[in-house]
Amino acid sequence: MDAAAAGDLVAAPAIPRLPVRDLAGRLLGTFPVRRIYCVGRNFADHAREMGAAAPASKAERGTPVFFMKPADAIVVDGEVAYPPGTRDLHHEVELVVALGHDAPPGAWPVADAARLVVACGVGLDLTRRDLQAAAKAKGLPWDTGKGFDQSAPVGALVPIDAAGELARLQLSLDVNDERRQQSGLDQLIWDVPEILHELSKLYALRAGDLVFMGTPAGVAALQPGDRFHARLGDIAECRGRILPAAV
Repeated sequence: MDAAAAGDLVAAPAIPRLPVRDLAGRLLGTFPVRRIYCVGRNFADHAREMGAAAPASKAERGTPVFFMKPADAIVVDGEVAYPPGTRDLHHEVELVVALGHDAPPGAWPVADAARLVVACGVGLDLTRRDLQAAAKAKGLPWDTGKGFDQSAPVGALVPIDAAGELARLQLSLDVNDERRQQSGLDQLIWDVPEILHELSKLYALRAGDLVFMGTPAGVAALQPGDRFHARLGDIAECRGRILPAAV
């Protein structure tokens, strides 16, 4: 008997899905998540607060910093258990864009890249900062600091046509009703089409991919019991809380 006829040895995991809602809150469907790409150091103020040099102009940007999270790091209900292995869990509020079309092979032109986007929303790139810092100090990958369970809370997505011009929107995060992070998306070092162009040089972009676009300054620690409320203008939000560590 061949492998296909024998079947799977274990049950296939469920595909993570995000709700997609219109601006009135009506459910339009769900978005199945294939991959999660993330952009590092995409706001100059955050790059500086992390000790990195920020470009003075587009000509000095170099190339974007990318990393990934597993698709099943998605948290839909906002309930996030404090992760193991860290004493310094940080929040990073981010614009999230969802791809609804496959990109053809090769570098996808900047002028056409926006056509890949079907929806957008807001989420948190949760970071085990102590593990990330230790890895950076040794020149090692950031995986343990970024790609862990429940590290990507995301709110409901909204269709990109309803969002309007992204650059006019404000990104913000409140923790326990106090503002921690806020910036206009016009402050992105690399905008969405530019990031999709750069990603397409490295990966085959597909429908179902999410891209976390980077965070502004103000990243700080979260503790069990903290409540967070992220907003993308007045079109999308992500609410939740940090639960005690699982035992």
